[in-house]
Amino acid sequence: MSVASVLPLAFAVLLAAAATPVGAGELHTERSLYRNIVVYDDDGLRCMKFGRQAAGRQSCMSLAERDRLVFDYTRMMMAALYLNPSPQRVLIIGLGGGTLSGALHKILPAARIDAVEVDPAVVRVAGKYFGFVPGRQTTVFEEDGRVFVKRMQKQRIRYDLVLLDAFDHEYIPEHLLTREFLLEVGSILAPGGVLAANTFATSRLYHFESATYFSAFGDFYRLKSSNRVILVRPGGLPDREELTRNAGMLEARLVPFGVGREWLLPLIEVESGWPPDTRVLTDQYSPSNLLNVSN
Repeated sequence: MSVASVLPLAFAVLLAAAATPVGAGELHTERSLYRNIVVYDDDGLRCMKFGRQAAGRQSCMSLAERDRLVFDYTRMMMAALYLNPSPQRVLIIGLGGGTLSGALHKILPAARIDAVEVDPAVVRVAGKYFGFVPGRQTTVFEEDGRVFVKRMQKQRIRYDLVLLDAFDHEYIPEHLLTREFLLEVGSILAPGGVLAANTFATSRLYHFESATYFSAFGDFYRLKSSNRVILVRPGGLPDREELTRNAGMLEARLVPFGVGREWLLPLIEVESGWPPDTRVLTDQYSPSNLLNVSN
């Protein structure tokens, strides 16, 4: 296990975040180079959020059941395994409290996992307050997710599963929303590889995102609850029979994390219905900073 930092030493010094006094119910607050980080306990959960707004929790874990996935979206992300039940190499962009990385390490103990997080303060907080310890096969890279993907392109590294879960205090960073970025991610997928992306279920960007994923990959699955999870398998989506078969194979491994096929399978649908003139988000047209992402 290791943490690979690509930040120059002089720049890394700037990342020594200043801790600020905690308020009632808070365990830790600090302002890093990228965001305000708040850790707090509430109703049996330990949560991390960016900023002091009431909503927008980035990560939560149950203090009584550490393995149980708290958020619907984290459980829905596990549906990616229904499309590829035995990935050998996994990439996670966006660490948070280490929930997805920790769960996949236990579900897939032989898989090699690369987790990428732009903010070293988040990595440090995940370890101190959420018990995140990189598994034997896990490496954490402290760098921008798109920069990392481009580097893997050059090195011809391929992944069987890529999970996109990078958020700032508002939404997914613009440069991780564009068609060009999605094509870069597609280029590092191995044959049969799967991409899973966490997005908002209600957003003025919703149709833009749908059009953009379709332009990059064609038909894709989505699961929708409090969030929307997009599932892509370039080369063709599995049919319902394959999904059901893989769900049965994985059931015993996923149930301890609060994931069951009776809940998860019915959520998987092909996304459709966005207006035909919806513009695709590109590096030249990515106006998410101009769009209020919530309805």
